Amino acid sequence: MNLLDVFQNRVLIAVLAAWLLAQALKIPSEYLRSRRWLWTMFFAAGGMPSSHTALMVSGTLAVGLYHGFDNPIFGIAVAATMIIAHDAAGVRRQAGKHAERINVLFDELLHGHMWSEDDLKEVIGHTPLEVIGGIIFGLLVATVQWMIWK
Repeated sequence: MNLLDVFQNRVLIAVLAAWLLAQALKIPSEYLRSRRWLWTMFFAAGGMPSSHTALMVSGTLAVGLYHGFDNPIFGIAVAATMIIAHDAAGVRRQAGKHAERINVLFDELLHGHMWSEDDLKEVIGHTPLEVIGGIIFGLLVATVQWMIWK
């Protein structure tokens, strides 16, 4: 096996394309929401669409399309995708809400006193709409790739 064989792995290409494109889409999505170009959104967790979900859905569908929906790997991929999509909208979203409230508490307690630590990161999870956006985007990426590269 040589390095060029990696570029023949269609599932890997679908996964990477979905993640990269979803991260890139966060920039115009954030602009539409806030009317500010935040180029750092490319590296951000959270935002529309969920790149975690897009990556997993695209990979799962690519496994099914290229290797068969009866393949046991497809079943494992579905299970992992369900966990990650649930985590993106559930646990991580709640952690973001907790961070937001803790930051408010720090502000109230310190009442203008400079805090030496950085604020907790508040945008670490996704809204259900962002996860649905990731699901749709992941399905789209894998389907388009499969139509081009059967």
